[in-house]
Amino acid sequence: MRSLAHALLLGLALAAVPTAASAQAWPGKTIKIVVPYTPGGSSDIIARSISQPLSDALKQTVIVENKPGANGNTGTDFVAKSPADGYTLLLCDVGALAITPSVYSKLPFDPKKDLRGVTMLAYSPHLLVVHPSVAANSLKELVALSQNSKLDFAVTAIGSAPHLAGVAVEKATKAKWQYIPYKGGSQAIGDTVAGQTQVLMNGMLATLPFVQSGKLKVLGVSKATRVPLLPNVPTIAEQGVPGFESGTWQGLLVPAGTPNDVVARLSTELTRIIRSPEIRSRLTAQGAEVYTMSPAEFVTFFDREQKRWAAVVASGGVKID
Repeated sequence: MRSLAHALLLGLALAAVPTAASAQAWPGKTIKIVVPYTPGGSSDIIARSISQPLSDALKQTVIVENKPGANGNTGTDFVAKSPADGYTLLLCDVGALAITPSVYSKLPFDPKKDLRGVTMLAYSPHLLVVHPSVAANSLKELVALSQNSKLDFAVTAIGSAPHLAGVAVEKATKAKWQYIPYKGGSQAIGDTVAGQTQVLMNGMLATLPFVQSGKLKVLGVSKATRVPLLPNVPTIAEQGVPGFESGTWQGLLVPAGTPNDVVARLSTELTRIIRSPEIRSRLTAQGAEVYTMSPAEFVTFFDREQKRWAAVVASGGVKID
């Protein structure tokens, strides 16, 4: 009996060794960054900017996978239901994620319960742009035009941050336009460039190149102050919507239950990477601001954004069953 008990204890001790070793060995396989939108949008640009530096830092392959659909809910749900082992990450518009519970009557996941914030990465204000053929050079002129002409307003998705920003401007100025939903920012931009839609609000990071090339005309910036890259473009607040501010916040999240040491390592490495002179200067040149937060600060930000946009959703009557 003694020898049998000894053997059982030894077996249990040996069985525990691989578990401890595997925990210490993270990362031991390929890490996937899921972007829940189509390629070419702000989140996708950020993800592809950090993937190789993160791979170098962790000495492990890091890949980016786009899983668009349902205003980002498809990819987000995939990550929320993935193993909490540090190998499946979510990079998305955190502001849009905070909006989701207010817009959708039913969600297959709970952002606050099923996901855990690691760090914010960047912020870019929305640009209010129009197709060059639109006969308006200011928000006031656009509002006047909208009351006499049919204008289609492209949005990345119904209930997205750009959509609600458009609703807020519409309510404040008495503008009139028809919202046309897309599966992501790149598609919304593409149709506005082609003239299929006339008006667009979207993150500056993805939209600025089309303004610089003359394919889109910018009328306003949704920031409290003017941006250095567009010094002659007034803010929307300056143009009759006092205090108006909106934008795209890119952040990284993991499934709830991901070990604290994995979250801490990811937060440390990503903060260092996004703040590096090379990436910071590249993003700044494209209109994005590097903006990092600790996991605890992330929670506070998310709660604040959820409350702020819930009021806009209620005012605009935006609801998806």
